[in-house]
Amino acid sequence: MFKKPEATIGKGPVKKRQRQELSDEQKQEIKEAFDLFDTDKTGTIDYHELKVAMRALGFDVKKQEVLSLMKEFDREGTGQIEYMDFLEIMTHKISQRDPVEEILKAFKLFDEDNTGRISLRNLRRVARELGENLSDDELQAMIDEFDKDADGEINEQEFLNIMKQTSIY
Repeated sequence: MFKKPEATIGKGPVKKRQRQELSDEQKQEIKEAFDLFDTDKTGTIDYHELKVAMRALGFDVKKQEVLSLMKEFDREGTGQIEYMDFLEIMTHKISQRDPVEEILKAFKLFDEDNTGRISLRNLRRVARELGENLSDDELQAMIDEFDKDADGEINEQEFLNIMKQTSIY
């Protein structure tokens, strides 16, 4: 008797029934990325479009991984994959993300001077980049609320605690 092969996505076997549920917002983001990079509006994307779409969704993929995905999901050998394949790939990639690692990446966006801490100056810059008009007193109050070691700045552990409290984690 023949055994039906398991689907693989990138590395290791993935059972199709184990699809993790994405939020509606995540599904919308994936659909928007697919539509944006489906430049010829055929309902399919090629190797280059797949690579750019995955990067736009925050995944730094290498050429070999994208080629492997194309080989796996381009069942007709057209050099194209459809939206449902892209959704399956991205669902798997998102489910493999380490939340702590993602939070620490966000921390590094605040900590532009690489001190391991978010200072008032760092927070002021991020607020300005986001178009938030907050006074230094308001920004300092945000720091003070979560600054458990009372050094006037937010370290990585304090940042992780903030993210846990806001249920982003």
